[in-house]
Amino acid sequence: MQQFQRRERPEKRETNQMVFGIRAVMEAIDSGREIESLFVQRGLSGTLFAEFKALIKEHNVAYQQVPIEKLNRITKKNHQGIIAVISPIIYQNIEDLLPVIYEKGETPLLLMLDGVTDVRNMGAIARTAECAGVHAIIVPKKGSAEINPDAIKTSAGALFKIPVCRHDSLSKTAKFLIDSGVQLVVSTEKTKESIYDVDYTGPSCVIMGAEDVGVSDDLIRISDKLAKIPMFGEIGSLNVSVSAAVVIYEAIRQRNID
Repeated sequence: MQQFQRRERPEKRETNQMVFGIRAVMEAIDSGREIESLFVQRGLSGTLFAEFKALIKEHNVAYQQVPIEKLNRITKKNHQGIIAVISPIIYQNIEDLLPVIYEKGETPLLLMLDGVTDVRNMGAIARTAECAGVHAIIVPKKGSAEINPDAIKTSAGALFKIPVCRHDSLSKTAKFLIDSGVQLVVSTEKTKESIYDVDYTGPSCVIMGAEDVGVSDDLIRISDKLAKIPMFGEIGSLNVSVSAAVVIYEAIRQRNID
């Protein structure tokens, strides 16, 4: 399988920079900084806050409304009810990336993570995906693991190398992939078909879900294939990072058969 030449990240920091104070956060957003998390105190109001809300809406920045006690636990400094965490990576857009993969004559192999919130699982999955030559990881803006120093460390730096695409709606992104000729393969126990029965040699996106609830029904309904990892022991389940590795390397095995 040909390797997609990944764009180098302009910054390779293993720390997340915290910015607090309404004007400081607005300046960070205006300057194009990638916001990993944004915490907003419940009940804020006023002219400046209205301006702030208009700005985050314009830049499509997701945020969480939280009690002031949570903000005070994060920092003892004067946060003015607003704290932003700057991401150590630059997120990409699969709608921009996929055409480039095709133009290079490569067969896309993508990985979508639906509800994977543990940062160490995220890091381990990214490490496997980068080693296997997966072209990109797709995650939702809400309900996904934060890319923080723990995730970076667990990934052995892979999160600086493999493109991570973050989108508002995984369902809409999945429909875009279908329209672009990409097969969607959901890893789930809700089927009799094995992962070894699926043909991954064409453009494919493997979808992994959270260990407790799995892949969402919306994605299952529109996917092309449902496939499960055969289990022979008594426990009957694998950690999601291990499951992702098993499926990815089956795809790699098929793509590298002479």
